[in-house]
Amino acid sequence: MTDLKNIKAFAFDVDGVFTDGSVLALDNGDLLRTFNAKDSFSIRTAVVNGFPVAIITGGCSESIISRFNSLSIPSADIYQMSKNKLPDLLHFCKRHNLDISEVLFGGDDVPDAEALKAAGVGICPADACVECKEAADIVSDRCGGKGFVRDIVERTLRSQNKWIFNAEQPWGFSYKDEVNAAQFKTGRYVD
Repeated sequence: MTDLKNIKAFAFDVDGVFTDGSVLALDNGDLLRTFNAKDSFSIRTAVVNGFPVAIITGGCSESIISRFNSLSIPSADIYQMSKNKLPDLLHFCKRHNLDISEVLFGGDDVPDAEALKAAGVGICPADACVECKEAADIVSDRCGGKGFVRDIVERTLRSQNKWIFNAEQPWGFSYKDEVNAAQFKTGRYVD
C-alpha cells in the first residue's frame, strides 16, 4: 500500500470523482451534478485539519465554485476549464509552498493521467479510464460519486491520526463573508 503519511494536501477532478460522471443539461446551458454528502464531509474535515484542497476540473460552472466554497475551499484553489491538469496542480503546489510529492491527486479520465503520475500519490476510482488506472498508484474499489473521495481522504487522515470530528470545533470558515452568509442562510451563529 502506498504511504499516505506524507500527504499534506489534496487535489481532485470533479466529474467522475465527486460525481458519478452524470450531468443534467438545462436549456440555459447549465449542468447539474449530484455530490455525495460523505465525500463533502471528508473534504471539510481535511480543511479543518489544515489540509489545502484544490479542485482541478475541465468543467466550468458557478455551481462548482459555490459547492466547493461551501466546503471552505477558496476560489483561488478552484481551477476550472483545465484541459491539462498538471500545470494547475503545480500552480496549487507553488501557491501553498508544497512539493508535488506531498499532494494526493484524484482523477478519473484521460486529462488527469499526467497529474496522477506526477503527484505524490495518484488515485483513481474503480470506474476510471484505462490511462488513469495505469498512471495511478492506487485504483480504489469505489466508483466516482460513490464514496471514492471519502475513502481516500479518511484513509489519509487516519494514517496521520487526524480523522477527528469534534462537534465543538468551528467548521473553519476562512472569510468573514462566508460566516455572514452561513449565519444568514441557517439563522445560527457560526464560528
